[in-house]
Parts: sequence; C-alpha cells; structure tokens
Amino acid sequence: MAFAELLERAGGVGLFQALQVFTLLLPSMLVPSQLLMENFSAAIPGHRCWVHMLDNSSEAPANLTSKALLTVSIPPGPNQEPHQCRRFRQPQWQLLDPNATATNWSEAATEPCMDGWVYDRSTFTSTIVAEVSPPAPLPNPRLSCLASQGCPSGACLQHRFGRKPSLSWCCLQVALANTGTTFASNFLIYCGLRFLSAFGVAGIIMTPVTLMVEWTTTRRRAVAITMLGCSYSLGQMVLGALAFTLRDWRTLQLAVSMPFFASLCFCNRWLPESARWLIIVGKPDQALQELRKVARINGHKQATKSLTVEVLLTSMEEEVAAAQARRSLLDLFLVPKLRWRSCSMFLVSFSQMVSYYGLVMDLQNLGSDIFLLQVLFGAVDLLGRATTTFLFSFLGHRMTLASFQTMAGLSILANVLVPQGRWGGFLLPC
Repeated sequence: MAFAELLERAGGVGLFQALQVFTLLLPSMLVPSQLLMENFSAAIPGHRCWVHMLDNSSEAPANLTSKALLTVSIPPGPNQEPHQCRRFRQPQWQLLDPNATATNWSEAATEPCMDGWVYDRSTFTSTIVAEVSPPAPLPNPRLSCLASQGCPSGACLQHRFGRKPSLSWCCLQVALANTGTTFASNFLIYCGLRFLSAFGVAGIIMTPVTLMVEWTTTRRRAVAITMLGCSYSLGQMVLGALAFTLRDWRTLQLAVSMPFFASLCFCNRWLPESARWLIIVGKPDQALQELRKVARINGHKQATKSLTVEVLLTSMEEEVAAAQARRSLLDLFLVPKLRWRSCSMFLVSFSQMVSYYGLVMDLQNLGSDIFLLQVLFGAVDLLGRATTTFLFSFLGHRMTLASFQTMAGLSILANVLVPQGRWGGFLLPC
C-alpha cells in the first residue's frame, strides 16, 4: 500500500488517469479483432466439388439448366443440399426423371473431389479456406490458429523490461505479424504468423491492466478495470460491423492490423512507465520524474517539491524487499488457505474460458447471420461488464461471481434442449 500513498501525493485520480484510460482503450479494443478474426476470415463457405461439365462452359450441354446439371453431377448430402465432399464419377442422367429416387444411384458411383472445390461467395468474397488453406476445406481452421492465445509471455516481458516497452513491443509484433498474413502464400505461413501474433496479443491483454492498476488509487481501480473490460466488448461489436462491410479476408486483416501502428505511436509519445516498477528495479530517479509528471498533469504542482528520491525509497522500502524476495509458482500451493483459493479461481477461470470462447469462436455453427451474432455477443458482454461494478457494491464479489457462474451454466444446459433445426443446418467438414 506504500505506492498508493505516493500516488495520493501526486494527485490521486485526476486528468492523468482519464487520459491514460482513453490511451489504453485503443489497443484493448483491438484485442477481440485478433482473438475472433477467424470467425470471418476462416469462415467455411458453402462449397461443392468442381465438375467439368458443370463448371466448364465449353462442356456444358446447352439444353440443360444449371440446376439439372447440378443434379446429375453432385449427389445430395445429409441435409439434402449438394454434397460438399463428393461428386458422381459419371453423370447420372436417370436422376432427371421426375420419378427418380435416392435408390437410382449408389455410393460406389461417387468419388471424392479430385479437381478442387467451387465456393459460395455470396457472404464472403474470399476466405482463408478458399484461398490459403490446403486443397480440402478444413473443419475448423480458426481454432488451430488460435490455440496459443493463452501464452503467458506478456507477464514475463513486462516484469523484465517494463510495462511501456512491453506494450510497445507487443503492439509492433501484432501489427507486423498480422499485416504479414495478408501476403501469406500457404496455410503453414499463415498459422506461423498468427502464432507470433498470439504472443503479442497476450501482452496487450495483460499490460494495460497492470498499468491501470499501478497508476490508479485503490478505490477507483474497479471503475478503471470495468472501463477497460467494456472496451473489449465494444471491440467485438466493431469487429462484427467491419466484417459485414469488408467481405474480403485480406482487406479485413489489414483494417484490424493498421490501428496497432497508430496505438504504438500514441503510447510511445506520452504514456509514462510504471513508477512502482521503476522503484522496484532500482531506478528511483526515473520513477520520481514520472510521478512529478503525473502530479503536474493532475494539477498538483506542489507535489513536485514534496516528492523526493528519499521519500520514494523510504515509503517503498518494505514493498521493494517483498518484491525482490524469490518466489515461485509453488508458493500458491504451500499455504493451505492460499492453495484453496488458487485452485478455486483456476477452476472458475477454466470454466469461463472454455464456455465463453467455445461459443464466441464458433459463430458460424450458431446461426446464419454471423455478423449480427458477433454484434449481439459484444452487446451482451458489454451489459454484463458494465453492471459488474454496481453488483459488487450490493452483492459482494463472491455472490456476484457465483450468480454469474450459475446463470451461465443454466443457460448452456438450457441450450441443449433447443432443436438444431431451430438455428439452421450445420456445415459438415469433408
């Protein structure tokens, strides 16, 4: 709590904290676009096998319609739509008979797609599946690309090099890696660049939270973190609107990557380093400069005289000693009470991540209009985050968490009772 007292001397919460929040909202708002990008760029469009007679105009009979050619060339799939992964070896002319049934052809008369696929471009003009992925449409390429999003690299970077350099580096890494994906010539290169981007995204998630906590007084932290969380929700809604406007995956990728360069420049221009971290790593002179800068922005110019290096070192003596003590992950499990709380929170976090990202990363199987679904997910998420701070005041932390967990569990269980046909057919992988 020693640094909190120093922060109160520098003006507590004022203009600086407001500017800091708005500065960090931009990179935070861009995070959902990187986590959920593959909902749109890797969406699996409707597809069928390429057939010479059907897709080569020079071989198509002039007296037959496209629907008739499709009937004799592509067998019906499980949902009675044209099969996505098989075609007839030879045209089945008998199927043009009005009295023809499914028994008029057998599985032996079909073969896998030997010459590629024809994709439906009515929703997306291009996707990774149609342009970058291997020849066969992948069942769910977006999940394979995002498997590394939980990397703890952000915590290591900010602890070793500082909060501001960590945020700047992560923004640069995400901007370069995601811009590079627009020029990816194959699926492996695309996944490699997205893997590199994942490390940067992890840092952007964690570093703004740390900066806000360390530059905000205790009684205002809940509001600051809530605002940061609401920016994630707004980012989801913006992503849905952008994807609806930009139907080409490369254009969409550039649109959500370029703002990271702007965020990098804006953060480097004026965002101060954490004074608490500077004191802990043995840089009290630089920490004093940052505190005085904050005091001037907050209008407490008299604090520049009362804040000295000796005051900083004296106030932070115990905190520095505690921070420099060697700790390990095992310390969370050595104390019985701390072990119980750690295990409980691990379980809560695991259940939240699995259920939330399991739904929001697979929008294509939830309904036909994934753009509207993305916006609705963001709107519901915004409502939940915005009301959390108020619920803390009335119900407390544990009751609020338990209520939300119960509501989420009951909603997922109730969803099992909804018939699949209610939401339309599911795309079947080859």
